[in-house]
Amino acid sequence: MVPDSPRRPHWYEEGKEPDYRFTLANERTFLAWLRTALALLAGAIAFAQFFPQFSIAGLRTALAALLAVSGTLLAAFSYRRWARVQRAMRNDRPLPMTWLPLAAGWAAALAGVVVLVLVLTHAR
Repeated sequence: MVPDSPRRPHWYEEGKEPDYRFTLANERTFLAWLRTALALLAGAIAFAQFFPQFSIAGLRTALAALLAVSGTLLAAFSYRRWARVQRAMRNDRPLPMTWLPLAAGWAAALAGVVVLVLVLTHAR
């Protein structure tokens, strides 16, 4: 047997161990959030480094910053989401509601609209 890790969160001992399939599904969701966060950060870097300056001063930097902030916040809040779901499963409670998908969706949509407008107005 592997000894208990001293670094477990205090809530990890609450309730009962959930079905491992649900725990693994929760982990896969957490990893998907992290992949999305990394994609947003990569988009921020690409935008800042490879797009030419636009006619509107600071727009390129603002869009890159929006993507970077969105990716950073998504990465930070994805762990919290994972932990809240895991804790709810351990205690046989309903899964908690989150605003994470709404916020991530709107940030990506805003970035997409800005890119679309730029492409349409700067097409050669």
